[in-house]
Amino acid sequence: MTEQGGEAAQTDPGTDTAANTDTDTVGGSPGLSAQDLAVLDLAGRNWTGPGPRDRAIRERLGISPTAFFQHLNALLDDPRALRAAPTTVNRWRLTRQRRSENR
Repeated sequence: MTEQGGEAAQTDPGTDTAANTDTDTVGGSPGLSAQDLAVLDLAGRNWTGPGPRDRAIRERLGISPTAFFQHLNALLDDPRALRAAPTTVNRWRLTRQRRSENR
C-alpha cells in the first residue's frame, strides 16, 4: 500500500477501526463477548427456582452463581448490553433499583 493510500484510510470518516478490531464480537453486538451474551441470555430466562438456574450457570458458563451476578451487575451499566438485550437489562436494572431502595 502506498503512503498516500495509508493516509486516506486513516482520515476517511467512514472507517471505524475501533469497531473492526474487537475479536470478541459475537452476534452483531460490537464489544460484547460470547460470555457477556451468555450471561444476558441466562439472566433473561424465567426459572422455577434457584436450583435449576444455579445448575445452568455452572454448566453453561463454568462460573459460580455469585460470579454470574457480579458479571450481570457490571453488564447492567454497559450501553452495549442494553442494545443487545434491552428487555433483560431494563428488567434487572429495575430489580436492582428496587432492592437498593429497600436498604
